[in-house]
Amino acid sequence: MLIAFSVAPSGGGSDSVGEAVAEAVRVVRESGLPNETTSMFTTIEAKDWDEGMAVIKRAVEAVQARAPRVSLVLKADIRPGHVDQLHAKVDRVNRHLGEG
Repeated sequence: MLIAFSVAPSGGGSDSVGEAVAEAVRVVRESGLPNETTSMFTTIEAKDWDEGMAVIKRAVEAVQARAPRVSLVLKADIRPGHVDQLHAKVDRVNRHLGEG
């Protein structure tokens, strides 16, 4: 399953959220799950809900340690029996575009 999520602090008195978001990304990278971070979301690939949500919970807690309020947005692609969809989905689109 793929889970794209965005976690951000609010109410911290600064417009910059990069430091707190970096702590969430650190949690994801240390989890060992396949992941990708873009300007808006971090996507992880987990075997099931429990594995994925445990990492997301720790990421939220990392941001929560730095801010009085936290915002979380999630989007999931639940497709049992499929692996490496973090890359395979992009590869399929690129093939249709004639880029691979």
